[in-house]
Amino acid sequence: MAATDRSHEFVLTLACRDAKGIVHTVSGLLYQAGCNILDSQQFGDVQGEDATGLFFMRVHFEAPEQLADGATLDRLFAHVRQQFGMRATFHALTHRPRVLLMVSQHGHCLNDLLFRWSSGQLAVDIPAVVSNHTTHQALVESHGLPFHHLPLAAGAGPEAKRAQEAAIEALIDAERIDLVVLARYMQILSPALCERLAGRAINIHHSFLPSFKGAKPYAQAHARGVKLIGATAHYVTPDLDEGPIIEQDVERVDHSLSADDLTAVGRDVECVVLARAVRWHVERRVLINGHKTVVFR
Repeated sequence: MAATDRSHEFVLTLACRDAKGIVHTVSGLLYQAGCNILDSQQFGDVQGEDATGLFFMRVHFEAPEQLADGATLDRLFAHVRQQFGMRATFHALTHRPRVLLMVSQHGHCLNDLLFRWSSGQLAVDIPAVVSNHTTHQALVESHGLPFHHLPLAAGAGPEAKRAQEAAIEALIDAERIDLVVLARYMQILSPALCERLAGRAINIHHSFLPSFKGAKPYAQAHARGVKLIGATAHYVTPDLDEGPIIEQDVERVDHSLSADDLTAVGRDVECVVLARAVRWHVERRVLINGHKTVVFR
């Protein structure tokens, strides 16, 4: 079956203060320009004490030949952007986001993402994989991908940490990385690197925080007889594990499962949750709303 031609398809994402007439103005402008709207979703965060008062919109549309590039669409949209004071970005669907995967010694999320990528389920390019260990070098290279071993010894000082992160940043720049995925990368990123990657770095962790912090969280959970285990995918911020949440899921467990069984179930949930978060991000379905996210599915 022939591949679908998406060369004229774009996704517009926008955010601004909530106001009357935004949907009408945006859809009207696209219509007048000869665009065909294929899908549109919007949300106004205006209810409740913690409401941000912001309006969010995602529009998937097809543009006519003369408008089928981001720069032209940006110029077309300049007046509307100024009128509503909005952050608006056009994303061409022909662009495959470039994703850097980072991993330490637990490879389940890495393996899952590599399978989804190699089987065509995840429409991204993976220019490189970074690890502070060599545990998964053979796995990465079996997929024909470059593996970068950037070690960081236990108890390494600030200078060693800065040097290692400088190598990561250089790779991000050289490979024009759009998204960094911490697929169980067990090193804390510095505040400076977190700021640089704001809104384009995703982390996965078990949902036991703060109840089961530290080493062997599944063993701790087993000792407490938990009935639900889960995982959380969120954007990376300087506040450890406090970034805006993209996706979460849980799995019911019971007394018959050993600590190893819980670990296996938990790792399966981690894989699914991280894969969803990455896919939704690269499909431009996630918009950051302060300390929260809006996810258009």
